[in-house]
Amino acid sequence: MRTWCDGAIRRLGRISVLALLWGLGVPAAHAATLDPSALPQIEAATFEVVQAKPTSDTLTYEKPLPLDLLPYQERTDKYHSIGTAFAIGHGRYVTAGHVLLAGRDSLWGAPALRDAKGNVYPIGKIEKFDLRRDFVVFTLASPPAGDAALAIDTKPTLNTVVYAVGNALGTGVVIRDGLYTSDTPEEQDGAWKWMRFSAAASPGNSGGPLLDKDGKVIGVVLMKSANENLNYALPIREVLGAPDGKAVMDARIDYRLDLFDTVQNGELKNQFALPASLADFYRDYQTRFDAYEDGLQKALLDREAANLFPNGAGSARLLHQQTIINGFPSLIVRGSDGEWGHSSTQPRYFTLDGNGYVRIGAAGHNGLIQIRRPDGADAAKFYGDAKARMDLLARTGLFQREVASEKVKITSLGKPISESTWLDRWQRPWHVAIWPLPYANALVVTYSLPVPDGSIMLMRFVPPSGLHDSRLDLDELSSFVYASYEGTLAQWKGFLADPKLQPAAFRNIHIDYDYGQRFSYASQRVAFAYPSSVQPVKPDNLLQLGFRFFLDGGKPVWDVGDVEIWKNNTSDDHNNVNVQRNIAPPSGLDDDMSSRWKKLSERQYPYNAVARYENDLMKIDAVVAPVAAGASPRVLYTAFFGTAGNQPQAEMKDKLDLLTKDMRVMEH
Repeated sequence: MRTWCDGAIRRLGRISVLALLWGLGVPAAHAATLDPSALPQIEAATFEVVQAKPTSDTLTYEKPLPLDLLPYQERTDKYHSIGTAFAIGHGRYVTAGHVLLAGRDSLWGAPALRDAKGNVYPIGKIEKFDLRRDFVVFTLASPPAGDAALAIDTKPTLNTVVYAVGNALGTGVVIRDGLYTSDTPEEQDGAWKWMRFSAAASPGNSGGPLLDKDGKVIGVVLMKSANENLNYALPIREVLGAPDGKAVMDARIDYRLDLFDTVQNGELKNQFALPASLADFYRDYQTRFDAYEDGLQKALLDREAANLFPNGAGSARLLHQQTIINGFPSLIVRGSDGEWGHSSTQPRYFTLDGNGYVRIGAAGHNGLIQIRRPDGADAAKFYGDAKARMDLLARTGLFQREVASEKVKITSLGKPISESTWLDRWQRPWHVAIWPLPYANALVVTYSLPVPDGSIMLMRFVPPSGLHDSRLDLDELSSFVYASYEGTLAQWKGFLADPKLQPAAFRNIHIDYDYGQRFSYASQRVAFAYPSSVQPVKPDNLLQLGFRFFLDGGKPVWDVGDVEIWKNNTSDDHNNVNVQRNIAPPSGLDDDMSSRWKKLSERQYPYNAVARYENDLMKIDAVVAPVAAGASPRVLYTAFFGTAGNQPQAEMKDKLDLLTKDMRVMEH
């Protein structure tokens, strides 16, 4: 994720995105004492920077929005105020670079200037831009008559009265006074000095002029100190002295993934020619920025390659431990101890009609979601209709729009504006869909993986300008999602009918069942079958394939490590059949793994084909070695049958024998 402010520009409410830079604790302003004769010139030369509000809404709500609760100005204004700009003469205007960049790929209109009379002026050409100094100089397509401009002072005096002029809190331009208190070196290498001043400034002031006692511009108001009530401005001489006809991209930016703590630092250094139209400027800027982030991610992954799961010593435990079957997904992440393991929060559970449900958790900056499609829901429609899936998710109340003091549930996001398929490293087909949230100038991005009982998802809410960054992250993170494939036999039927839903691993997996007769499973690794006399084969049998990551001939693969079939999908009677893959752990790994392997290889209890009674259950296990096993096979399979109540030893052994009769282990 980008940690520089440019990656975080968005609007989440009435306060503009500039609150991300400013914070909200602002001292009360002193009364301005400028000569009243200067005020008309200041008013004529200072503008709000605005973006047009969306004219249509693709969202559906549980009830009409209570827009009448909003302040009059907010509910009647056709524009969002996002900052301030001012005229410096000869048809040229200045604002903060981050204010202009708020318009990149925005769901709102392009940034424009609005004067005190409400006239709106589209931006014409971008003439100067500096990412690090955070300013832009531009023209207007049709400037106001008179070309009013502020006088300039490039040599201001310390400890004198100054005035911050700007569109504070998006409610119109105001003037507030304070002192020009000090200069402080720019953080990276002291290339210039910031002006620090005590005049109050608020979200919306960014890009406005800082004036001296005579009403002359001495700086561009840009940001607020994080720890004190001092604000920062760029000296106007830095704007005037910057080269004409050039956009300069020079900034420190870092990149990180929600997989480990390592950060890839870098310096973006690029430039392109100006003047350019606003659209061309955004295109040229975004192309370079996205390419730079591509390079940062590549550098990070190359740097971590030797220890990136499934590589490195920190992966060994996860690659050799028993398979975990869990319908709710997790993300494979590396802890501070260098060990790779599972990460996800305890999910919240929401019921749907027809035995459906939604579980919502998180891992890092990502939502982790499981949707079990309701009984009776058409499988083809569920898998093929992104809107239908998201409408089920919306029933949980995950999406809400805040209007004044009320939160209104969004019942549908409508159809996505973009859909595609992404194959992760293990050739699992993720359906990528993107929805707009126009009121918030944000996007909902989902990566949805089809599974027999529904879908699992990665989700993010992102600003439009951060879409490339988030796609870059999610493309990589998808390969680290740990997920089981489960569903009733009835649900598996719909999933197996469509090869497009299945990962590449299913090319070697063959599942067949005849209700009331027989169930069989076969892969390149193991094959087994059992008749209904072992366990009734019915539509509500719950089949779980415990996919996992492991090494096969030294090569990492994602394949089935555990096959479990429960008598029914509630499993209240605890009847189940299980076939599990086990691999010899390397020396030096956990003692419990070595102890378990010893028991397996020597057929010790409980793997001795003798039934046992534990916790009101009868259980019986046997070990099945590879067909072509040598003296010391590295792979062993266990066959298990369990049922509720105390059952006769002979009956348990008969069922185990039926389960293992046609069982073949092909790997070794």
